[in-house]
Amino acid sequence: MRCADSALGIAAAGLLAGAALVGGPAPAAAKDIVLKMAVPDWPPTRIMQDLANAQYKAKSGNNVKLEADFIPWPVYYERLAASLSSGEKKYQMAVSDSQWLGAFVEGGYYMQIDQFIKDDPDWQKVFKDLNQNVVWAYSTYPYKSDNHYGFPQMPDVLVAYYRKDVFCDPGEQAAYQAKYGKKLPCTGEEMDNIDWDQVKTFGEFFRRAKGENLMGKPLTDEFYGIEYQAGKDYDSAIMQVNGFIWQNGGNIWDETKAPEGKAEGVVNSPDAIKGLQQYLSLIQYMPPVAKTGTMGIAQIDELFRAGKVAYEIEWIGFAESTINPQTSTVADKVAFAQSPGLRGSDGKLVRWNNIGGQPFVLTTWKREEVTKESLEFCKWWLSSDVQRKFAKRGGQSALKSVYTTPEYLTYRPWNRAWAPSIEWQKDV
Repeated sequence: MRCADSALGIAAAGLLAGAALVGGPAPAAAKDIVLKMAVPDWPPTRIMQDLANAQYKAKSGNNVKLEADFIPWPVYYERLAASLSSGEKKYQMAVSDSQWLGAFVEGGYYMQIDQFIKDDPDWQKVFKDLNQNVVWAYSTYPYKSDNHYGFPQMPDVLVAYYRKDVFCDPGEQAAYQAKYGKKLPCTGEEMDNIDWDQVKTFGEFFRRAKGENLMGKPLTDEFYGIEYQAGKDYDSAIMQVNGFIWQNGGNIWDETKAPEGKAEGVVNSPDAIKGLQQYLSLIQYMPPVAKTGTMGIAQIDELFRAGKVAYEIEWIGFAESTINPQTSTVADKVAFAQSPGLRGSDGKLVRWNNIGGQPFVLTTWKREEVTKESLEFCKWWLSSDVQRKFAKRGGQSALKSVYTTPEYLTYRPWNRAWAPSIEWQKDV
């Protein structure tokens, strides 16, 4: 066998040499390329890194490795902004919150991708398959313009998490019916039909002091009916406030005059003020930390997983840890529904909310070769096969060909709320 192998090797070498003599292409050596990416530290980016480590192989033949720099959410913006503006050119890519697109595009840090889309039919197919609200939020600057800068990484929306053991308990059902003259919602379909007036009743009804009964048993700690983001850090409050403003018919800026649209005279309009007042009116029913301005995304997530709240509005991106018995005391007790809305005079719910989630962006200082590899990685990530794998592990996909399939509903219990929710999203 060794003699035969040697003969084959000599023959192959001769063929390659012959090809070189007549002008044929000689195989190029594979290069080691690292895609250094700044990312927030939470389940969707951890899943992405795991999938990339296990499955990503560059079509170019180069040895391309994704190296995510996991940064805690509360300090993520500051660290990324410091890196970009310092000139250190540390990152080839970043997972960027959509509200930063304008500032970092204007600063010259994010690469425009329109030419890549125009020159590549595969990218054109991807963008045709993406939900339009996601494209507007994650890719365009100015908002809803024809200028594109990002590819969706994790499209996130606010949904309702609720304790099905609490809401479906026969004793609690009977007591709620007696007090309010209506059925306490239990199923996902019933919860989908909830307006803010009924959310208020959840706050009143399920507020129980330590020692009082819940589901027929005395509580060992304080228990609260509702919670949503009410923190001064980063965007903890404003993402929820914006939803109330839009649902009440107000706005936060004059979008028709982008990018010169002003906030003054719009965000302080009577309708916008009404929305803010509605937001504030429900804080009295929440855990005391809500009144201190420190109840951010992480805090409401922790309180719900600790079993101290009956109903919350939270990003889907945190749901994976809520159904994990290792990180949640309510893993087998939680269910999911669409976020509440404001009921109009026609009886229909207006559900406008602020979209969450993030796009990938490419930084402007990359070498051409690294840019090509970054684009190929994004294309791999947005392939239907990888998007399904991401969704099966707790992520979300903005590809219509993925999230509109019956199978998508089986991946995670919150996916039933995903598709109808994405149609009600706006961005800052």
